[in-house]
Amino acid sequence: MGDRLAQGSEPLVRTLLRFAPLRWALNAIGALGLAGRRGVIALPYAWLALFFLVPFLIVLKISFAEQLLAQPPYSALLERGAEGGLTLKLHLSNYRFLIEDALYFKTYLRSVEVAFCSALMCLVIGYPMAYAMARAPSAWRNVLLMLVVLPFWTSFLLRVYAWIGLLNNNGVINNVLIALGLIDTPIVMMRTNFAVYVGIVYSYLPFMVLPLYATLEKLDDTLLEAAADLGSRPWRAFLAITLPLSVPGIIAGFSLVFIPALGEFVIPDLLGGTDTLMIGKVLWEEFFANRAWPVASAVAIAMLSLVVLIMLLQGWLQRRSEASA
Repeated sequence: MGDRLAQGSEPLVRTLLRFAPLRWALNAIGALGLAGRRGVIALPYAWLALFFLVPFLIVLKISFAEQLLAQPPYSALLERGAEGGLTLKLHLSNYRFLIEDALYFKTYLRSVEVAFCSALMCLVIGYPMAYAMARAPSAWRNVLLMLVVLPFWTSFLLRVYAWIGLLNNNGVINNVLIALGLIDTPIVMMRTNFAVYVGIVYSYLPFMVLPLYATLEKLDDTLLEAAADLGSRPWRAFLAITLPLSVPGIIAGFSLVFIPALGEFVIPDLLGGTDTLMIGKVLWEEFFANRAWPVASAVAIAMLSLVVLIMLLQGWLQRRSEASA
């Protein structure tokens, strides 16, 4: 399949097909009789199976294992008996531990609270930005889009570290406020929930702006002109036309911010204090500090289940908003 695709293709495609793994994958798909449209569909499924389903099954398997002081630090699920038979041993103690220990429940609730509030703040800040970008002259839109995407060209870790220099007691913000005479002593901002919210909102704001911009940019202006002709004020036309039609973008942006913020680890660890408990931080401590791999896997499976429920809710809301539009 790879050889046939290379013949008569564009130079870029021929260049990509020089990479042996891609060529082997296409040839394997062709050997399985999945040429043409089936082959194109099979590639993303193969990608999901290799990089999502297989790791998920490994984590799921460890979550049902027993904690051991060994290498690896968990028991095998299948054990061979004296007569050569295999016995499946599933341990539910890890999930029971999550339910019985109130710390995990509070951590999940705290993670949902931080992720929801962060997504809400991103929506409040990002909606006017996306609206202004969609209403800007066409010559300026690409420039504004570039300014939104530009932070992604810098390492995520470096951007979070930059906020440490801004929020520290002797950081830029406190020094400027003291120099202006607005405060006498530095304001404690680092190692607080405020710093965590600032870091998450700053890092994930583009994920809210881009889907909102894509939705608002496609709105039919004749609807607003018709509303103006009928005597509707701009704010009333916005509430009656623009806001309802932009609901799919709001749902998509809210999900794109909420889901990664839910399992965020770097920002709470670098900017948050000891009281900032989020499930990503707990997961890291269980896995690397306590070496409790089965418990950490159970925490990860519970978090993934929560994310799947949120994605199902998002899909239902999306279909409902599209049906009512």
